[in-house]
Amino acid sequence: MPHVFEPAPSARAKCRGCGQPINKAEVRFGERMPNPFGDGEATLWFHPVCAAWKRPAPLLEALPAAAAVPDRDALERQAQFANAHPRVPRIDGAERAPSGRASCRHCKAVIEKGCWRIRLVYFEDGRFSPGGSVHLGCRREYFETGDVLAALLQFSPALAESDRAELTRACAEDSAPA
Repeated sequence: MPHVFEPAPSARAKCRGCGQPINKAEVRFGERMPNPFGDGEATLWFHPVCAAWKRPAPLLEALPAAAAVPDRDALERQAQFANAHPRVPRIDGAERAPSGRASCRHCKAVIEKGCWRIRLVYFEDGRFSPGGSVHLGCRREYFETGDVLAALLQFSPALAESDRAELTRACAEDSAPA
């Protein structure tokens, strides 16, 4: 059951990481695993960049045997970074809190309505399940690194350009030395 990199034969598959379609002829990563719902095996398809963030170990396992992978070095660096920080693959994007009912998984304080928060997911039984949220300001302590902006932007495709710029500024301000 080796994992695979291949060009997508059609545009029907969606990436398990970001939920966006994988375009025809675009290189995709397939994580092969025993089918959790029956006999045989299942293949979970990802954009290579999404797999580097969300499923770094399988991607690193398949990369040496892959023939033509675009941006191989960048993918390997991202996957090694995500593999070194075990909570980074939980990132499922950033958003403004729609209400003031959620609590931060790190500090346990309420995430106020309208504040930036990081959505979390857990990979279990071949699927990603929602796992709560973290304040944007708690990211350094929770993920054990503050360098998560690229993952936040990757998994927040619905954010408007103005929101993406504001999120980038908020991360930069929060990272500035005191």
